[in-house]
Formats: sequence, structure tokens, C-alpha cells
Amino acid sequence: MPPPHASGDALVEPEGIEFSTVSSARRTTRRSAEPPTLASTHTIPQTSKKQFIIIVLSSFTIIFTCCGLNFAWGVYQALYENLSHQPNTPFTGASPAEIDLIGTVSCSLMTIGAPFSVAWAKAFPPRGVAFVGGFVFALSLVLASFGQQLWHFELAQGVLNGIGTCLCYMVAVTIAPGWFTQRRGLAMGIILAGTGVGGLVWAPALTACVEHLGFRNTLRLTGAVSFTLISLSSSAMAWEPGTRTQIEIENSARSSRSRVHGLLKVPLVDWRVARSRRFIAQALGAVFQAAAYYTPVFFYASYAQTLGYSTAASANFIALSNACNAVGKVVIGYLADRMGRLNALLLTTLLSAISTVAFWLPSTVAGVTAESKDLFITFTVLYGIFASAYVSLFPASLVELFGAQNFASVNGVLYMVRGMATMIGTPVGGVLIRSGRSETPGAFRNMSVLVSALLFAATMSVVWVRVEAFVGMNGAGSRSKWQR
Repeated sequence: MPPPHASGDALVEPEGIEFSTVSSARRTTRRSAEPPTLASTHTIPQTSKKQFIIIVLSSFTIIFTCCGLNFAWGVYQALYENLSHQPNTPFTGASPAEIDLIGTVSCSLMTIGAPFSVAWAKAFPPRGVAFVGGFVFALSLVLASFGQQLWHFELAQGVLNGIGTCLCYMVAVTIAPGWFTQRRGLAMGIILAGTGVGGLVWAPALTACVEHLGFRNTLRLTGAVSFTLISLSSSAMAWEPGTRTQIEIENSARSSRSRVHGLLKVPLVDWRVARSRRFIAQALGAVFQAAAYYTPVFFYASYAQTLGYSTAASANFIALSNACNAVGKVVIGYLADRMGRLNALLLTTLLSAISTVAFWLPSTVAGVTAESKDLFITFTVLYGIFASAYVSLFPASLVELFGAQNFASVNGVLYMVRGMATMIGTPVGGVLIRSGRSETPGAFRNMSVLVSALLFAATMSVVWVRVEAFVGMNGAGSRSKWQR
């Protein structure tokens, strides 16, 4: 039986996922001459439905908490922008781009640090790594509540929050897939829907708390709630028995000194893979999509206010987007198992680009009108469904493109690249909001053009990837070539 992560049912969001020993290219070529090992004979034992439910529920709760709060960042973005126009606040005089850097850094570090958090989850008990991540995540919110200057928030709510998110998020999405053989795509779709469901719940909750408690007490309250939810859920984080045995064998083969040094090493991609056309195409697609992806999400509330919506109504756009995010990941994940993941990746990337240029851009041109509002609502729904599907389909496509033996290194490096692109693209979008006129829809016109251009560039890159995959399947029939 192939390693669980090589299964065609795998559909996961983040990087660095390993369920069996990943051999080097040289050892893979002679595997047939070697005796069977645990890695080659590993099968997943029968596990009770109760255990499945616990794993899914616990992983969902972790993602619901850390990622859901991050996807509700738009509430804070709009709030801090309003405070920037008032005297004697930590944000007085700050530009939208400077404020946006807080959320951007947090989301970027979630993926940039993924290879490290996976390595730590293999070297130490994963429940402990997730618990530490939850503590750091909660601490970041509490520390931010005492911030007096913009850089305090960038450090606490940005850097520290991103580190905490990476630790608990990566453990959850790395542990869960190993427990499933059938319907893994559906199971992971449900787990990863925690991002959208969390944003759906947290956005209006944060808005209500800010109105009644103030934003500082809201940060403290969410810190306490998030620590409770993550710490309880982290207790269920454990490797599937077969995977745990493999990890123990790997760890026992290394000295204590080499294991400690290995915690700071990033797995590099084999040079033969890195210089291939399909790797270059996939890397370009990752860069373009990541640079665009979070920009609308972070500015939903700010843009909605330029259309005349109240603060509470503006937060509902974040909730609406996250609801579509959750539905899209489950439904498209289910369909991708049947139509092919690369095909689904191409289709969803194209549709997200079309939705931006066909609905958001015209909304910025139409001004404060009923038509503009309708266009923006349509964009919010479509973008929430299709753009979010990319992050679920992307890693699953890597197994098909580069093989299980290269999955961990390719996945980790490409997601580090995605994190870096996010750190650049979203602040640039904030800069494009013309200074002094951010209260009008037209101020977001250049931002919508940038997002549209980046998403169409990502679509062209995915087309290139799809062609390379088709050409590379020399021995397959025409149907199997396209149904991937």
C-alpha cells in the first residue's frame, strides 16, 4: 500500500506533510532491490469512528480558532484605519498599507515557518507543539492589547501571532490526513473549512465585542478564548500508529545532537526537480496567487464602508466571504476527487480571476450606487468560493506533479515562497489605495486591477503546469492524462 500522503484522496492545505519516510532520489531508484521496510509495508490499522471524529473535530477547532481569527483580520483593518484619522491613538497617521502589514505578516509567517513546525512535531510530541502554538497565539493577542504604538501591534499581533498560528495550524493539518484512507479529501475539506467557518463566526463576534468592550478588551477576551479552545484540542493531536512508529525509527537513527541541529534546517528541493519546467511553472503560479489572495480578504470591510455600509454591516462581508470559503473547500474538494485536482486547480484559479475583473473592478468604477453594491456582493461570494479552493488543491497537486518522494521538500519550499509573496503583494495593494481618498470606492480601483492581473498570471502558470503534466504522462491513456 502506498504511503497515505501519496493517496489520490489526499487533499490538504499546508506544507511539509509527511506520513512515511521520504527517500532520496538515489535510494528510490533501487528500492526494488531492497527488502521490505516499515515504510514500504506501512498500512493504516482499523480505527474506531470515535477516533476519527475526535481527530476531525479537534483539528477543525484549532483551524477554526487560529485561522478563523486571522481571516477576520478585516475587522481590525477597518477599525485601525478609522483610528488612524483620530488623534492620540497607536495608529494616528498610519497608512492602510502600514496597518495591513500586521495581518500580512501573521498570514505570511503561517506558511513561511511550516517546514520548521513539521520538523518539531516529529522531534517532539505533536500535542506539545500545538499547545505551545496555542499559548504563543493567545499571548500575542493579550500583548497587542497593551500596545501604544503601531510597531507594538506589528510585533505582537503580526509576528508573534504568525508564529503561534504556524505551530498549532501545521500540527493539525499534518496529523489529520494520516488517519484516513478513504474520503481523505472530504475529511480534509471539512477540517480546512474551519478557516471559513471561523471567519464567519469571529467577524461579527469581534465587531460586537469592539462596540461594547473596546478593541483592547476584545483582544484580551479572544486571547483567553483561543487559548482554551486550542489547548483542549491539542490534547488529541497524535500521529497515526504506523506513522508514529516510522518517526520513532527515524529519530532513533539520529543522534541527539544531529536532531537538535536538524530542527533549524529547511529541506531543500532536489536540483533536478527545481530546474524542471513544471516546478518553475508551479512556483510562478504560487507566487502570483499568493500575492493576490489575501488582498481582497483583508480589505473587504474597508471597501464596504466606502459603499456606505455601517461598521457592523461591513463586517458581514467578511463573514459572507468566509461562509463561501467553507462551502467551496468542501464541495470543490469533493468534486476534485472526480474531475482531477489539476483540472480543478485550473478552473478555480481562472474563475477567481474572472470574478475580480468582472465584478470588483466595475464596482470601484460605478461609485456609491446600488449597482456597485450588487457587484461587490457578487464578487464576495464568487471570490470566497473559488479563490479559497486554490490553497486546498495546490498541495494535493504537488504529489501528482513531483511524486511522493519529493513531496515534503517541494511542498515546504513552495509554501515558503507563497508566504514571502503574501508579505509583498498585500502591502503593495494597500499602497495603491490613493492617499487621502480611501473613503471612496474609486480609491480601490488600482488595487482591484493589481489583484486581477496577478490572478490571471497565476491562471497562465497553472495552464503551463497542466500542459507539462499532460506531456509528461507518456504511457497513460488520454482519459487518465486529463483526469488528474
